[in-house]
Amino acid sequence: MNTRTLWSKAAVSGAALGIFSGIFIFLSAGGIKQPVLSGIVSFVLWAVKFAGCIWLMQFFMKRLCREYGSATNADTFKFGTMTAFLSALIFSAIYLANVLFISPDIFSQQMESVMQMYSSMLDSNSMAMLEKMEDSFPQISFFSNLIYCFLFGLVLSAILSRNIPKRDLFADFRNGDGREELQQGNQE
Repeated sequence: MNTRTLWSKAAVSGAALGIFSGIFIFLSAGGIKQPVLSGIVSFVLWAVKFAGCIWLMQFFMKRLCREYGSATNADTFKFGTMTAFLSALIFSAIYLANVLFISPDIFSQQMESVMQMYSSMLDSNSMAMLEKMEDSFPQISFFSNLIYCFLFGLVLSAILSRNIPKRDLFADFRNGDGREELQQGNQE
């Protein structure tokens, strides 16, 4: 298994994972008027996204091990890291497209409400800084999402790769015929 193969497999897996996560950008509880119900729906959507991302990463790592029997834990970690980076890139691009082109008015409305809410607490310099931040929000959100999603995927990859592929913890104590060396030493 070489790096080119890992990148090729990670590209497909990263695209699937990034698109899966990106779909949840457009699913929201914004149309629900009751705050409690809206909160519950938002939490359920988040939980489905969270569990789905973990399951998909595990699925792709196990599939790599099925396709390449010689895959080691280090290979699955590298694959998971590559998948995490590519999926974070795709998710961040979808988020950026949403903020810039699909629904730019939502952010403007949110920024206006924040400025109205905090206008009595902030001085003129702070208000001016908030207005400047509004112009650079797409770039800030792209890079913050990219970093956050990559770090989440990196940690997830490190955790999952410890047991994918399955390891025999006692493999170092066994010799070629499957008997334990410790028992053999006690018998002699």
